[in-house]
Formats: sequence, structure tokens, C-alpha cells
Amino acid sequence: MRPTHPRTRRQQALLADLERLFLAEGFVAFTLDDLAAKLRCSKSTLYALAPSKEQLAVKVVAHFFKGAAERIEQRIEHIADPREVVETYLAGVADELGRTSAAFMVDVSAFEPARAVYELNSQVAARRLRSFIAAGVEQGVFREAHADVIAELAALLIEAIQTGVVRARTGVRDAEAFAALAQLLLGGVLRGEGAPD
Repeated sequence: MRPTHPRTRRQQALLADLERLFLAEGFVAFTLDDLAAKLRCSKSTLYALAPSKEQLAVKVVAHFFKGAAERIEQRIEHIADPREVVETYLAGVADELGRTSAAFMVDVSAFEPARAVYELNSQVAARRLRSFIAAGVEQGVFREAHADVIAELAALLIEAIQTGVVRARTGVRDAEAFAALAQLLLGGVLRGEGAPD
């Protein structure tokens, strides 16, 4: 594995510009010439970020999801109430995906290496939800009955959102699907009057 060197300020700015462009317009249809023209830079500047358009696309997609995950974790960092953690976490996912265009999500789904990045992030989100539910059960905020099953079903729903199944069947964007998942999940695990234990 090649050692990674810290990016220059110019490279960081270029990566941010590429992220904004990809989120707005997707990436599959662009050539490196197109990207260089849009960003007013040379192709060699782009090659300094990644040796091919495909690798550049993966780098930008990974940059977006890594930044999104960090921002979401910051949102829940000081929240103690498991209900609020679940709601804030999934709202964060919805907000981050709300920044993406339909073109971006179609390109991510169509390009296997980018899809793998999204899938990995979805698996992390599913693990985080399992941990939030477990903590809520331990604190007596969430019902214990079938907590593991509910966490697993949430993981399956995240996978269905990530793979585009929910989008294809309902026409809703991934961001909306994650917001709906928060409502469904909290309705299923919260203790309440008359709720079976």
C-alpha cells in the first residue's frame, strides 16, 4: 500500500468542489476533461488526487460519506436520551442524503465501487442503530421484547434503502426513507401506556 501524503489546501478545496458538483449532478457522465473545464483546473491537478476518473469518483463519494458520518456523530455526541439519539441520528442521515441529487444516487447505485462505499456506510449505520437500541433497552426506555429482531429489521430496511429498493418501489428519496424509518423504529421500541413488554 502506498503511503498517503497529506492533501494540500488546493487539493482539499478541489475535493470539496468535486463533492459539490457530484452531489448536484452525479458523476458517471463526466469525463476528466469535463471536470477540469468545470473546475478550471488542469487534468494533471485531478490526477494528483486520483490516477483515473473512476478512482476519483470513488474518492469523492468516500469523502462525502466520511464527512457525513462525522457530522452525524457530532450531532449525537452529547445526547443521553436513547430516543433522542435514534431520532437525531436518523434525522442526520436524512439531512445528509437530502444534500444529494437523484442523479448522484443513481450514479452511486450504478457504479459498483461507489455502491460499495454506500453499502459500507449503511452497515455502519445499522450497527450504530443496534447499539442505540441495546442502550435504550438497558436504560429501560425501549421495550425489551424483540429488541434484537427490531434492530435486525432496521438493518434490513437500511439495506433496502441503500440498494434502491425503497426508492424504486415508493418513489421517495433515500433521505425521506430514513426519516420514515425513524418514525417506524421509535414507534416500535418505545415503552408506552398499554405497550406489551
